[in-house]
Amino acid sequence: MSAICQVTGRKPGFGKSVSHSHTRTNRRWDPNIQRKTYYLPSEGRRITLNVSAKGIKTIDRDGIEAVVARLRARGQKI
Repeated sequence: MSAICQVTGRKPGFGKSVSHSHTRTNRRWDPNIQRKTYYLPSEGRRITLNVSAKGIKTIDRDGIEAVVARLRARGQKI
């Protein structure tokens, strides 16, 4: 599963991990991506999305129908 949210577009952040001796190594901060299934009443079917915790809150606030309309306007196939 890719670490990209389908709703918000959040991706991993990259940087350095600094040890006690100040040695720097590469690391990445992954967003909290979860696979969630939502029911679309207008189409009478379920859809599965890879969303971050922020994306889940966005769906709760705006509704799944509005979010799916935005995804389709962006050109994503759902």
